[in-house]
Amino acid sequence: MPSIILASASPRRAELLQQIGLNFSVRPADIDETPEPDESPERYVERLAREKALVVAGSSPECLVLGSDTSVVLDGEILGKPSDFTEARETLARLSGATHQVMTAVALASEGQCQSVLVITEVCFRQLSTAEIDAYVASGEPMDKAGSYGIQGLGGIFVNELRGSYSAVVGLPLQETAALLAGAGYPVWKNWPRSLESQTL
Repeated sequence: MPSIILASASPRRAELLQQIGLNFSVRPADIDETPEPDESPERYVERLAREKALVVAGSSPECLVLGSDTSVVLDGEILGKPSDFTEARETLARLSGATHQVMTAVALASEGQCQSVLVITEVCFRQLSTAEIDAYVASGEPMDKAGSYGIQGLGGIFVNELRGSYSAVVGLPLQETAALLAGAGYPVWKNWPRSLESQTL
């Protein structure tokens, strides 16, 4: 079986791949993440995922390379990682009581080809108090996360409804990732450990 490379430095994506039993190496891709003029959030996210996978695959053509990108989108605007505490507070205030989209694309580069899937999940926040926002920002958790929150951490208490893929909101849609790998001849389940002894009737 070919080796798998994750073209991302995200510890959350690595944890998700470990969750489904994959062995892989990490090699973050160095690409320009500047949006193109008039580029839609959907196209932007998928383009970056593909570029990450292809850049790393260029030096390791014999491997399966996974690239991914996630954006939090509110009213068509991409909400990136906050530059400071003030921006984090402003972003959370905008998300309070509103429904936003989390767009995550995953791409698999293999043998000169690249397949990608875009997953869009709707996330609904309840109304947040100023005190809650201030306490959350003071925790430091929002500072390295798109949209200034992490659903898998303290920020999970702000979400009152989710429509779509939870793992995609964390950073990698597991079902779609497994399907891409299966399509490339690498079914994830074949690598799962077997702890049950065979039984004879």
